[in-house]
Amino acid sequence: MLNSLVLGIESSCDETSVAIVKDGYRVLANETASQMALHSRYGGVVPEVASRQHLESLPLLVTEVLKQAQVTFDDLTGIAVTGMPGLIGALLVGVSAAKGLAFTLHLPLAMIHHIEAHLYAVQLDSDPVLFPALGLAVSGGHTELYHMEGWGQYRLLGSTRDDAAGEAFDKVAKLMGLGYPGGPIIEKLAKNAPQVTEKFSVSRMKDKSQDFSFSGLKTAVSLEIKKTPLQSEKDREHLAAKFQNTILEEISKRVRIALEEFQPKSLVVGGGVACNQALREALKKEAEPFKTVLRVPPPKYCSDNGAMIAGLGAYQISQGRISSLSATAASRSTFY
Repeated sequence: MLNSLVLGIESSCDETSVAIVKDGYRVLANETASQMALHSRYGGVVPEVASRQHLESLPLLVTEVLKQAQVTFDDLTGIAVTGMPGLIGALLVGVSAAKGLAFTLHLPLAMIHHIEAHLYAVQLDSDPVLFPALGLAVSGGHTELYHMEGWGQYRLLGSTRDDAAGEAFDKVAKLMGLGYPGGPIIEKLAKNAPQVTEKFSVSRMKDKSQDFSFSGLKTAVSLEIKKTPLQSEKDREHLAAKFQNTILEEISKRVRIALEEFQPKSLVVGGGVACNQALREALKKEAEPFKTVLRVPPPKYCSDNGAMIAGLGAYQISQGRISSLSATAASRSTFY
């Protein structure tokens, strides 16, 4: 990856992001156009609205990152773009732009898996990951745990059966009459109720797998609100803490089992929910007895960003994993 300069495009959902990364880890520029205010009135992302906004934002962001990085199109050595998974219309906007750039500039193209990029984000402006490792992806659409022998060498240990952790935060926030996105709001409320140690009971997998399931938790919160309506800020703080405690315990328990089995050198965490400080503290507590190094990106690289796409793209191109210009986006896809 030495002397590489890759431009990365991320447009899998409601964030348009473009970045330029040198040598696979050094971020020269990373700019994101958020659509949060646009979608908040609907309580969630509207796919068609997101796609149209990507079309408007991408050209401006490409121009801006080139300016910030003080480079030109001629300096680039590759183009990377999120190809899967995500909202298909939103993905196609980014993929079409990336293909156009790769074709015009005669550069290699890397189609990147969004979740793999979230894990790779720990290397941005930081040291290489020590392998073998456990990889935990926690975002709005995914909660997945992997055993990692190296980049591109993964084995799935557990995945979401229904709602992902981030999705559960959003749905519960809506039930509580809070705003969107729900994660930061619930985290803030829970922080104000540190004395609350209660948890909801959760469903158990009949096949004894380590998969995640949070849809029943949403139902439990709904029933509690019906039984005891939220009448004060204290009520909301108590319920938020009880809900967050349950999420943290469900994730920590599965990570604990995997740490005991594999004794990894690193625990790599990525995705929007990785911004949650209580989750970081819980995972650090789990990793310490095994002398496993906890690797979590700074918040700016936890949310969807072009830098993680460019960084992983540089690695894939260096390994000869180059995508054809006939490749297309996919709303669902695995990378293991």
